[in-house]
Amino acid sequence: MVERLNIDELGNRGDGVAHGDAGPIYVPYTLPGETVEVDPWPGHPDRRNLLRVETASPARIAAICPHFGVCGGCALQHWDAAPYRTWKRDMVATQLRHAGIAARVADVIDAHGAGRRRAVLHARRGTHDILEVGFAALHAHRIVSIDRCPILVPGLAGIIEAAWAIAETLTPAAKPLDIQATATDGGVDIDVRGSGPLTPQLTLALARVAEAHRLARITRHGELVAQRAEPTVRMGRATVALPPGAFLQATTLGEETLARLVLEQVGRAKAAADLFAGVGPFALRLAERTRVVAADSEEGAIDALRCAAGATSGLKPIVAERRELFRRPYVAQELAGIDAVVFDPPRQGAEAQARELAKSRVPVIVAVSCNAATFARDAKILVDGGYRIGEVTAVDQFRYSAHVELVARFAR
Repeated sequence: MVERLNIDELGNRGDGVAHGDAGPIYVPYTLPGETVEVDPWPGHPDRRNLLRVETASPARIAAICPHFGVCGGCALQHWDAAPYRTWKRDMVATQLRHAGIAARVADVIDAHGAGRRRAVLHARRGTHDILEVGFAALHAHRIVSIDRCPILVPGLAGIIEAAWAIAETLTPAAKPLDIQATATDGGVDIDVRGSGPLTPQLTLALARVAEAHRLARITRHGELVAQRAEPTVRMGRATVALPPGAFLQATTLGEETLARLVLEQVGRAKAAADLFAGVGPFALRLAERTRVVAADSEEGAIDALRCAAGATSGLKPIVAERRELFRRPYVAQELAGIDAVVFDPPRQGAEAQARELAKSRVPVIVAVSCNAATFARDAKILVDGGYRIGEVTAVDQFRYSAHVELVARFAR
């Protein structure tokens, strides 16, 4: 059944929202002020498929990718930059308001730079057992085979062909694959997940793929299969040798922008703690001027941070610890003598750590987040504990998506 809807606003995931008597209806790839024709989305009574834009928004623009609207990777290539950035800023302000926090949200900083340096491609057997390699369709298990992705950095050029070669090589395993690719200074680093244990023959075949496609490294669930060059990235003065499947900020400019904001907010602290430190994008830069305590749950990340710190001259001491901060957060007594704490948790936020920080006497806390809702929750804990929140800065390294990074300073 075809319906005609008027789109009233954009939802938090980037879908257009039409308000009716039965509640909101979500329509991907539509914009506020548009009139559209839609049909049902099976299994989702509050969602619709876009069939046709009858009356287009003046802010609608041409998408940069021919796969947009089919591939589920991007949500907002069809929207002009100015209203798009305002919407992202307003999303952050709304979450803070809902949490009862009064804070100014600065204009969004664009940090797309040269593009995304990380991507996860999927390989699955589709209809008639035909191999498909690409990205997932929107809210579906179907794979959209792609021939290019214009939001990726030039360093990932050729990754689609390499992913196809890996998937075809692992056909005997007959398993769905997730192929994580990271652009590094040494070349493309790939971690393959889902293949199951590899036979010697498959290991040798993957090594040939690495050579043919000039990949820096291939690992399977973190286990080395082949390495032609060490996958490294620069972080300030330091060079970090990445562990397999390492987490990095999505773009190089995004990391640099967040690090610049963090260093500005930390100021002249003589001792800092970097919690959820990862491989050290903040800790290594902070150590150029202050001693640092760094903690993260990932052992490989902490090892990489230690090695990078030890190999870099001119840094202040870094004490790096593997620690599960969700279960064992730093308590107030452990933070005695620390002038500034930086914390950058995963999307679920850091509620337990925020509660301990709220009890502390640390003069400055700098919160970094990739989720406005959990950021607002954790910020409320700090504010209720006596901290004053400063301006919140939104950083957009996930262009064309609903994701946004945040940085804010809290002070006693």
